[in-house]
Amino acid sequence: MAAWLLGMLLAVNMAVASTPPETVVRETSDQVLSEVIQRKQELQEQPGKIYQLVEHIVLPRFDFQRMSQLVLGKYWPRARPEEREAFVLAFRELLVRTYATALLNYSGEEIVYLPSRASADGQEATVNTEVKAPGALPIPIDYRLYQNGSEWQVFDVSIDGISLVSNYRTSFASQIRRYKLSGLISKLEQRNAERN
Repeated sequence: MAAWLLGMLLAVNMAVASTPPETVVRETSDQVLSEVIQRKQELQEQPGKIYQLVEHIVLPRFDFQRMSQLVLGKYWPRARPEEREAFVLAFRELLVRTYATALLNYSGEEIVYLPSRASADGQEATVNTEVKAPGALPIPIDYRLYQNGSEWQVFDVSIDGISLVSNYRTSFASQIRRYKLSGLISKLEQRNAERN
């Protein structure tokens, strides 16, 4: 009896772990865009509600701790624990607000899912997509994910070949040199507060 139960648990864990990263990206995108389309009128009248949508559907798929480490690079190990925590929260808020604004402007563009690539060890993958709008060139959006336990989580997004992590790392490094990490965090918190 115990062996049968153990076998069932392993099968369930393997099924969860084997959900391909493409499926994670596709299902998350489909779910959030479907909500945006269904609730377009409501979201236009009350734009603040888009944040709840992003929090509920999108954020669980992102690893903001890992993204923050990559963005801060050499400054991460030098930061005090409270600075790290404050940066993760401020950076997360910045990305949520940026993503939410883009969602509010969504008007039915087609998302095409292209073949994805996995790392040699199978622990990381890149899911390639293109956003196609009538009369415009397709915009490539690539999601980099890693296997965090039994889940695939996004740790970087490249839009038209520009990595979000690399872009912010360059921008934030110059601000840290000028204002220190505490100054950067204050500026991010101030920017986020102005968007409320």
